[in-house]
Amino acid sequence: MTDKPIFLVGFMGSGKTTLGKKLANHLQRKFVDLDHLIVERVGMTIPEYFVQFGEAKFRELERNVLQEQIHKNIVVSTGGGSPCYFDNMEWILTNGLAVYLYLTPKALYARLHQSNVAKRPALQGLQGEALLQFIEQKLSEREPFYQRAHLQIDQLNTSLEELEKSIQNYYVEDL
Repeated sequence: MTDKPIFLVGFMGSGKTTLGKKLANHLQRKFVDLDHLIVERVGMTIPEYFVQFGEAKFRELERNVLQEQIHKNIVVSTGGGSPCYFDNMEWILTNGLAVYLYLTPKALYARLHQSNVAKRPALQGLQGEALLQFIEQKLSEREPFYQRAHLQIDQLNTSLEELEKSIQNYYVEDL
């Protein structure tokens, strides 16, 4: 297996952080959460940053922090929108292994409905059917980016061991 970074991409609530920590531990790699790095850098939450500086400035900052993640032997949890702005997905594909964690809109709804919506600026004020419709619409916009990933993983039906095997097989086939 190569030591190139592994970038987890997917919609908010798809498990990038949770699975990323487990995968990094399993592969004996460092885990990096892009959103946490941004919060550390700016000294405020992402919702606070959105309010103060707007989404365009956030996306620029996000791109800069993403492109600093070229370290060997890391697993990076990207933000849900990270691959969809600028040339971020192209950069990810060129500099590491991209893994798309796929979930259906209803599975994402079930997870996001139970999460702290206040931490997610895009979900402010959304509940019930409006939340599901938002997920369906946003996912359809973002999936063309996510689907460019080297590997696409069914998040609900793929074990950590199966994911590791898929990563290993990808590198064997890529030689």
